[in-house]
Amino acid sequence: MIRSFFFLTGFGIAVAGGISTIAYLNILATGTNLLEFMLFIISRPECYLLPLGIIIVAISLYLPKTDKPIFRKKE
Repeated sequence: MIRSFFFLTGFGIAVAGGISTIAYLNILATGTNLLEFMLFIISRPECYLLPLGIIIVAISLYLPKTDKPIFRKKE
């Protein structure tokens, strides 16, 4: 249950960061070059949400499950 919470939270954070990064691609249409665009993206805090969300999703998927499976008691 907790793993799915972290997965969905990380996914939502990654989507928010991805949308912000894609929206800032419009700056390239104004005549800025790729280096200026990358410097601008690095200076924007909402663009850090994309890698943060991807890291949270990866952690929720790849960390081993710690609780043991529950079996029925033999009656």
